[in-house]
Amino acid sequence: METPTERAAISLRPKKLYSYQVDDINTIFSRIEQQPANYRLLYQLPTGGGKTIIFSELAKRFIEKYNKKVIVLTHRTELSKQTAGTLKRSGVQNKLINTTIKSVPRNDKHHCYVAMVETLKNRLKKRAIATDSVGLVIIDEAHNNSFQKLLGNFKNAFIIGVTATPLSSDVNLPMNKNYNELITGKCITSLIEEGFLAKPKTWRYDVELNSLKTGVHGDFTVRTSDELYSSPAMLSLLRDAYEAHSKNKKTLIFNTGIFTSKKVCQMFTEAGYNIRHLDNKTPAEERKQTLLWFKKTKGAILTSVSILTTGFDEPSVQSVILNRATTSLTLYHQMIGRGSRRLSSKKTFIITDLGNNTERFGHWHEPVDWEFVFENPEVYYEMMSARSASEAHNIPSDIRAKFPNSKEVAFDIEQAHHDAIVQGLKPKTVIQESIRQHALMCMSNASSITEALHLSDELDAEITWRIKQYAKCLGNTTKNYKEWLMQDYKQRLQTLIKKWMNRHDMQKTA
Repeated sequence: METPTERAAISLRPKKLYSYQVDDINTIFSRIEQQPANYRLLYQLPTGGGKTIIFSELAKRFIEKYNKKVIVLTHRTELSKQTAGTLKRSGVQNKLINTTIKSVPRNDKHHCYVAMVETLKNRLKKRAIATDSVGLVIIDEAHNNSFQKLLGNFKNAFIIGVTATPLSSDVNLPMNKNYNELITGKCITSLIEEGFLAKPKTWRYDVELNSLKTGVHGDFTVRTSDELYSSPAMLSLLRDAYEAHSKNKKTLIFNTGIFTSKKVCQMFTEAGYNIRHLDNKTPAEERKQTLLWFKKTKGAILTSVSILTTGFDEPSVQSVILNRATTSLTLYHQMIGRGSRRLSSKKTFIITDLGNNTERFGHWHEPVDWEFVFENPEVYYEMMSARSASEAHNIPSDIRAKFPNSKEVAFDIEQAHHDAIVQGLKPKTVIQESIRQHALMCMSNASSITEALHLSDELDAEITWRIKQYAKCLGNTTKNYKEWLMQDYKQRLQTLIKKWMNRHDMQKTA
């Protein structure tokens, strides 16, 4: 058994560099030697590939060769502390510039500094840090645009941005405008095949997302996501998916909203599972204790929001559940990457997708042409916009909320019409199937015929849309015919609801 002193000594040992890491370090350092001082280089490597170890070695080599100062920028407190520790293990003595460090004297003996972007911004504003002696700036999680505003302060420094996904978080600030070149490391598939990352097993569930709306930044809003994912139908689907694929495995559940995450925590707790919740408002000490509990507890479940996608490294995670939809490629990779760390006792991990994210982005481990994404970001954004739009003939969220027990509320009239023609069926079968789906929705969310009929009235706008789509499929149709279709649809819907619910009541009393 190791003593505490021995364990501490082991934790301070530098990690052995893998051959692909050495190759990338040599490639990047050759650019430093060949390019002008103000050159900007972007380096891509998947989550789990060892980006921090690589840029720590780069910092060490730079200081040894040029005897100039290095600044490493991060955007979270946890990342700053982890980075400072990795640098130290690599042999780079560094100073963490936090809220307690008000200034850095010009004659300070440290050659390397680690700072959060906002802290550094404040110190630069007060001229509390000299920038003319800085020869290298390293930006961790470089896809975040909060760093760009500071780079003008380091006019004579070589800039290295590091990220797993070289796509800007702001469509208006593409990364190819801030960096001269992209260097890509090994892809996820290669890292898996060579034993550096765990192999994923993906389970996908088709989820109806047409109630989701996108916000000003392009991703689905918290409000509409909370309304969908906190519904009884989606909570039930989550529990079923967990029990089918992740039961007794250490599991992370990612959500969009705090309300949903707490509902998830409540549901699993009531079912007897060992689960806790974390979000970005959780007090620091409680967060620390929760993460320690998660680390030590076999089969623990941690449900979270906006807190574990970066700055969190727990290799023992066996399962990742995406209990949300996102249009962010970066977030997609960050969430799944939390489970991809490989151990001698863990060669695979589970991905459960409850947000159609796999359809949107492709499988996590499939190769991505990052050079194309970097050089043509507008094409990628347009593609994502088109995919999001195709998912959303939006049923208003207040109407969607009236059908919480229904997993599917959409019906693709055009596809159904195409399928009917291919199968040699009459077009009217499309309307029949549409009516049956609406009747089932009303019946599943009502306790009486009166309540179900009232719910059918809530579907007027959706029925109007479906009739318009159906008429478009038929071609030339008159206004009178469409009006008759509308009346006939509603009458048949109400008749079917009464028939089904009367039959249901008779079976209950039999």
